[in-house]
Amino acid sequence: MYTRIYFLRFPKETSDQPIIYQLVRRYDIEFNILKADILPQREGIMIIELKGQRENVREALAYLKGLGVNVERLAGKIRRDESRCFQCGACTGVCPVGALSIRRPDMAVIFDPERCTACGLCVPACPVRAMEVSLDEIVEEALV
Repeated sequence: MYTRIYFLRFPKETSDQPIIYQLVRRYDIEFNILKADILPQREGIMIIELKGQRENVREALAYLKGLGVNVERLAGKIRRDESRCFQCGACTGVCPVGALSIRRPDMAVIFDPERCTACGLCVPACPVRAMEVSLDEIVEEALV
């Protein structure tokens, strides 16, 4: 499953159309709206997580661009504070993409930032708060 977070800027002409519904119907895309500000006859913005087959996500993004929607990928980041992490492995059980795993036989928790989609599920799972998502900073920059 391919998961990415995008910043969408909708032209005012599309504010009354069921665009996100079409992503589900036409392209079999799952979505999670992280933030949205859309009003009738005004430019709208949305931060959305899209999940689906890689090719379906590409086609869905092409559909959005064809409607005049400006699409920017948000590259949120998860960071691990190594000084706080005590290698309990709680985060590995909730990571949907395998970016966090346990290396055997030493049982070390390995974090692969290249596989990470910044979904943030590991953050509340960590009992010592060694995991941190920096998406808020990126979202604030995108909205300015």
